[in-house]
Amino acid sequence: MKKPKTSRSFASDNNAGVHADVLKAIAAANDGHVVAYGDDPYTARAVKLFREHVGKDAEVYFVFGGTGANVLGLKAGTEAHNAIICAQTAHINVDECGAPEKFTGCKLLPINSPDGKIRVDQIKPLLHEVGFEHHVQPRVISVSQATEMGTVYTPRELLALGKFAHDNDMLLHVDGARIANAAASLKVKLKDITKDAGVDILSFGGAKNGMMYGEAVVFFDRSLAKNFKYTRKQGTHLPSKMRFISAQFEALLSNNLWRQNALHANAMAQLLAGELKKIPQIKITQKVESNGVFAIVPQKYVALLQKHYFFYVWNEEISEVRFMTSFDTTEEDISAFVALVRKTVK
Repeated sequence: MKKPKTSRSFASDNNAGVHADVLKAIAAANDGHVVAYGDDPYTARAVKLFREHVGKDAEVYFVFGGTGANVLGLKAGTEAHNAIICAQTAHINVDECGAPEKFTGCKLLPINSPDGKIRVDQIKPLLHEVGFEHHVQPRVISVSQATEMGTVYTPRELLALGKFAHDNDMLLHVDGARIANAAASLKVKLKDITKDAGVDILSFGGAKNGMMYGEAVVFFDRSLAKNFKYTRKQGTHLPSKMRFISAQFEALLSNNLWRQNALHANAMAQLLAGELKKIPQIKITQKVESNGVFAIVPQKYVALLQKHYFFYVWNEEISEVRFMTSFDTTEEDISAFVALVRKTVK
């Protein structure tokens, strides 16, 4: 029986399937018994690979998902009277249902940032009340890499944030759900935009880059990880069959698969943006630096396009939409979608 053709949308890289090499790794790990909760050879090898990519002293802990990675990583570096500084568009501020504030007890201090990036000059005014007991005390600067707007922090920008954080007794946390896309875009090693850039805590994403599920919390300041095994367990993110997350990371971090997947997704976003720019009714609103394309599409066309392709409206007031590409997006996918857009808006 012929397998029915399935379509790929532009809603999210979360909607993509699993890379074939990752599926093979899961199947290969499904052999016999190993000790549960991470005391297994798959986890040992995956942690070793992480350290080869980001630094030999990194402490690495695997968890189920991105929100859990962010929340638990932030909790490890804060107390309830602290505050976490982030962009207004940050995932921890917009898309985590208040989980960071609920589980850390900390107040989020969002900064308006049209391109998703925050700068040192924007943070300085938030430190005026440091030491005053009537106000929350800023403790963490949290940035997304790549940002929710598809832009990317350069190593220099991260170094500036990290230095400012450390000079003011704060930490730098990176929500790296798409850190692979950022490193691929910048043509740098993962270490260049993590440990070497002054990052203290990293949420390293796998699901958006070809894995089935699983993220990692990585500490570059080892003192922050002192009690993290208890924090992870109490936070319900200790996988019993951890080998199936570890095996995926082993595949992703081997043979440059993480970079190949990210490079392809980024290239598809560039192709999509380039084609959409040729359509007068469409306006690209952000720099395309990773695998996200943001564009203003006249409202009357949005619903018509969504009948055929799933994507999100990012800003209803100006009819700005978001198109995401993935490791499995093809040039044929782009051509078919752009053809529909041209037909719809003519």
